[in-house]
Amino acid sequence: MASEVHDRPDDNARPGAPENGVDHEFLALERELTVLLRRARASSGEMARAVHPDLEPAAYGLLVRLEETGPQRATDLAGYFGVGKATMSRQLRALEDLGLVARDPDPADGRAALLRLTDEGRARFSTVRTARRERYVRQLADWDRGEVAELARLLQQLNAGGEQ
Repeated sequence: MASEVHDRPDDNARPGAPENGVDHEFLALERELTVLLRRARASSGEMARAVHPDLEPAAYGLLVRLEETGPQRATDLAGYFGVGKATMSRQLRALEDLGLVARDPDPADGRAALLRLTDEGRARFSTVRTARRERYVRQLADWDRGEVAELARLLQQLNAGGEQ
């Protein structure tokens, strides 16, 4: 009878179950996301410098957001990025000083301002974004279009889960 117990597969040995307390699929996911995020931070810095040599990497995300959404209030941007008003004000002031972002009165509230990309900011950002997309095309040239679409779908699903 004792040999029968040893012959049965351990519950932890079934696919998807942690083995010795280690969940290998999630360990692999953590490792790959760490590499991806490290590369993304480095890439963000490169793209920021390509937009303008004095642009901070963190401020590049503000350009992305303004390009995607159009004019926004500083408080809405701070909430989206999860930073304080002082941090957001400093980053926006730097973007304004570089001529990449401008303030316009908010028609819904005369006391508030909406921030938008300037023509110069939009042109510089567009050039860098186009170059980045071309790099993705080269990097994934051997992939099937369906695989690229599936990767985009899975990343969107992961990002949507993180926003909940």
